[in-house]
Amino acid sequence: MWEKFVSKRSAVLAACLSGLTFSSAFAAWAPTKPIEIIVPAGAGGASDQMARMMQAAIQNNKLSPTPVVVTLKGGANGGEGLMDMLASAGDPYKFVISNSAIYTLPLANKLPFDWRKLTPVSILAFDNFVLWVNAEAPYKTAQEFIDAAKKEPAGAYKLGGTGSKREDHILSSAIENITGVKFSYIPYKSGGEAATQLVGDHIKVNVNNPSENIAVWRAGQVRPLCVFDKEVMNYDAKVTTDMSWKDIPTCASQGIDFQWIMLRGVFLPPNVTPDQTAFYQDMLGKLVETNEFKEYLEKQALKPSGLKGAEMVKFLEQDEALYKDLMTKFGFVAN
Repeated sequence: MWEKFVSKRSAVLAACLSGLTFSSAFAAWAPTKPIEIIVPAGAGGASDQMARMMQAAIQNNKLSPTPVVVTLKGGANGGEGLMDMLASAGDPYKFVISNSAIYTLPLANKLPFDWRKLTPVSILAFDNFVLWVNAEAPYKTAQEFIDAAKKEPAGAYKLGGTGSKREDHILSSAIENITGVKFSYIPYKSGGEAATQLVGDHIKVNVNNPSENIAVWRAGQVRPLCVFDKEVMNYDAKVTTDMSWKDIPTCASQGIDFQWIMLRGVFLPPNVTPDQTAFYQDMLGKLVETNEFKEYLEKQALKPSGLKGAEMVKFLEQDEALYKDLMTKFGFVAN
């Protein structure tokens, strides 16, 4: 059963990362008042950082005739922002940047939300997940870390992550399932908090995205052991004096054969018009060609994506099914 989850996810991701590009078709509609980017997360997190970058790139490159503002709505683990979008049917002056929470929140909390009621626009990128330990820890490889954890009583090692029954928690359960190690999972409000706790040696390990740990990695306070992908990250500029993102080995090569990446997608409210959707697809198609976006991808070690339209919907349907399978397996689905 477990092998089915892994192979199915790999096939889905391979098909969806096959070089699709945005169209730049002319959009008949254009905004006449400010556009609002809804961020269903707290300040300083990866979604907030992406929204601020998009705001600056859109305005610097004159991709919109009107200003762009960012609004944080992270209440209820992001449910506030998602429900706000559902309540904004027909409003083309706001869009949300969301991740896999569009699946996890409804499944784990019975949130009355279905992403199909929104208008999918595009997936801009995918986030990687990395296994991190404190820089003072003796482990140089993921295998050394797992071997050490196996020698300790169940739950002795604390693994910190963002939220409960979400991406980090699911990944920690997958690691347990593959390796036989039992961690004590500690949920935090953000990846930044998980990073701080790892630096302080209050937890043994976290599975933060690159953007959430880059500052403390550059400062020499944490060490990356492996990335949960089938291939190494394609960025070879040095982050520390001796390592780039490309130097981090895959977890599969370290005995943890699991691929786990997270979408960064844009959605409009329900019931907007095709012309309005086309405007945003065209705007975002130009956005991904800007220097700001390209530099952001490399700085955050994100995987680029050009999914939109039917291809985006297909990916979302398959990805949601995988999340449901895994969350059911690990007992994270609300009854």
